[in-house]
Amino acid sequence: ACICEKNKRVTNCQVANGVCRCESVGSGVFVNCDTLTSKCLLMKAEMKGSKSGRREKPKDAFEDTDGLYDPECENTGVFKAKQCNGTTCWCVNTAGVRRTDKHDADLKCNQLVRTMWIIIEMKHAERNTPLNTESLKKFFTEAITNRYLLNGRYISSVVYEKPFITIDLKQNSSEKSPGDVDIADVAYYFEKDVKGDSIFHDGALNMSIDNERLVFEKTAVYYVDEIAPEFSMKSLTPGLIAVIVVVIVAIVAGIVVLVLTRRRKGKYVKAEVINFRLWCMCGE
Repeated sequence: ACICEKNKRVTNCQVANGVCRCESVGSGVFVNCDTLTSKCLLMKAEMKGSKSGRREKPKDAFEDTDGLYDPECENTGVFKAKQCNGTTCWCVNTAGVRRTDKHDADLKCNQLVRTMWIIIEMKHAERNTPLNTESLKKFFTEAITNRYLLNGRYISSVVYEKPFITIDLKQNSSEKSPGDVDIADVAYYFEKDVKGDSIFHDGALNMSIDNERLVFEKTAVYYVDEIAPEFSMKSLTPGLIAVIVVVIVAIVAGIVVLVLTRRRKGKYVKAEVINFRLWCMCGE
């Protein structure tokens, strides 16, 4: 027996060739405990457990608005391109995030589109001492490379714009080597740590910078795929649709007022011309 330090959602742990390998809960797939477990297997394990108990974003960046679901995973641990819940199906990216509208079971998802850029945006609470930008960058860079085993070349930037901290992870399909952890898995582990629901056996990440704990009020994750997502108007939120409708109505109303105004002006000019002609006739 052994302890899976990087995943507590496992069972039947055994040492094989000096490596601790355990069965991921809910899927039966054995995982290597020396590295991160895939996000797909982690979500499946979490579903099994739940059943028993400031900057401008890129144009095609989108959030995960669906949250947790019970995914279908390949034997390698990656998401299947097509995910379904009963008779409702949708296509996902390599991060398991829905990138199309929901359809019936006839939906075709020809490929698993890669998420090449993940933006993690966090808003921290008020602090007694101001955050030092260099200390912040060093902390998150070391945490991501050491705790989540991500090669530092995939950390594009760590930006601080008080009170927002933004971390950019970039890893396209041509850059990723077979032994590299995936940025989607890193982002999932990291988000769980930030929200106090760590997947690691030893508990959450100690987020203290310059001897003061860093507390977050809000965390959002945005995904940018190698191919733009395929959402229609139907997938927009009711609030956004309402705004669009109001704008359209305002434009139409403006056009109507403009047309009516021009017509009234036209009639007035015509009447003046007629009266002038009549006056001229009478004078003669």
